[in-house]
Amino acid sequence: MKNYKLIPKIALLALIVLGIIFAVMFYFGGNLEGITHKVAGDELAIPRFTDLFLIWVYILTGIVVIITLVAASIAYANMWRFNRRKAITILCVILGFVALVFVCWMLGSSKEINITGYEGHDNVGFWAKASDMVIYLCYTLLGATLLTMLGGYIYTKRLK
Repeated sequence: MKNYKLIPKIALLALIVLGIIFAVMFYFGGNLEGITHKVAGDELAIPRFTDLFLIWVYILTGIVVIITLVAASIAYANMWRFNRRKAITILCVILGFVALVFVCWMLGSSKEINITGYEGHDNVGFWAKASDMVIYLCYTLLGATLLTMLGGYIYTKRLK
């Protein structure tokens, strides 16, 4: 039973290490040979691992959304048996999160995203809208996390 407690720690460590590796590859992995793009009169080199870094962000966002919805659904199912009033509160949180994802999706634009030096067609339509949704969702969740941390700090200091 004790070994099951190690799984989340190992998974978290693996995700952090992979994130660091991908970030280092993106920032210090060099540029595509001989490919530059002129922006405002300056020659800019194109990073080699841009696609890898973007895919990693998509994967992490998907993991966060799935884990959040599964954990909230399990909490809802367990709470429904014991306290239906609190279960409705959990259901409201789940529906609020789904509404947030929907609003972030609707805020996204399917118009072409101008990416310096990118010649492909994955930056229009669905993927452009998905990219905008992920960005809006990350900013919103980061802001909510920071506000929650600040509120918790203020709340604990007032109680003492």
